[in-house]
Amino acid sequence: MNDNTTPSSLTVYQFAGLQTGPKLIVLGAVHGNETCGAVAIQKIRQDIEAGMLSIERGALTLIPITNPLAYQNGRREGQRNLNRNMQVTATPQDFEDHVCNVLCPMLAAHDVLLDLHSFHTPGIPFAMIGPPNNDGELEAFARADEEEDFVRSLGVHRFVEGWLDTYAKGVHERQVRGVDANINYGMGTTETMRRMGGIGITLECGQHEDTAAPELAYAAICKALVHLGMTSSGAPSEPRSPHQVINMYRVVDRLHPDDQFCREWRSFEVVKQGDLIAHRKDGTGLFADQDGWIVFPNPSAQVDQEWFYLAKASSRLSID
Repeated sequence: MNDNTTPSSLTVYQFAGLQTGPKLIVLGAVHGNETCGAVAIQKIRQDIEAGMLSIERGALTLIPITNPLAYQNGRREGQRNLNRNMQVTATPQDFEDHVCNVLCPMLAAHDVLLDLHSFHTPGIPFAMIGPPNNDGELEAFARADEEEDFVRSLGVHRFVEGWLDTYAKGVHERQVRGVDANINYGMGTTETMRRMGGIGITLECGQHEDTAAPELAYAAICKALVHLGMTSSGAPSEPRSPHQVINMYRVVDRLHPDDQFCREWRSFEVVKQGDLIAHRKDGTGLFADQDGWIVFPNPSAQVDQEWFYLAKASSRLSID
């Protein structure tokens, strides 16, 4: 794997308060072309070192560039998607496997994860949240209340749930078709964090090139520190405000290269029951089965991979 251009380490900054408190880890550039988190994290580091922000309780770990190979090449991935199949392996096969072997133990040593991302097409920022409390086999969780309180502190008003459950349904459908698929491939940073007993939020801060995205990411880190009681430097938490919660419930795979969308779609576009979304190669139409949204449409999807998701309104995170 190693050559003169392949990174051989991760840059990690840690700040420890002198009073006990939670351990927060903040990640940037898990995808190398999503740089808002890296910019925000460096500003946080500079503010702490300049005495403009203090860490009084607990411990803060900052990784501005979590996938340095992808980052140096200006691409989403290095040799594969770091935010999939996240696990420790004794026989690493690619650069991201080596990163996982370092990152997973670090996640396990923390209580809270904030993973900062951005997206390709225009849209408003949103956060990906985990499941409600449950004791199921897929993603057992007992800290949903804490995670919901945490995400509401970050300054965004659109929340998306249902990722892993929906991904698992897609894996089952692929297996029925005879495709080699494994649910573990859907395990990213936040799923790994929950599996290790912590809470984790993926915060999508805006479009890649939007100059407001690093500002939102920076503000979110500050709000997280205040919410967790790790600093008294920031502004007090804001009161709860109206928000939108979207539940992903169905994934549709591309089955042939000639499967085509009926038009260009943007993520989170509203769809009504019966709306035509796409055509299969044989002309079969794919329609929205209920009112909701289309999420993460990918016109470049490979065969037997996620083509688009459908989502509906959720009643979670209601304001008391």
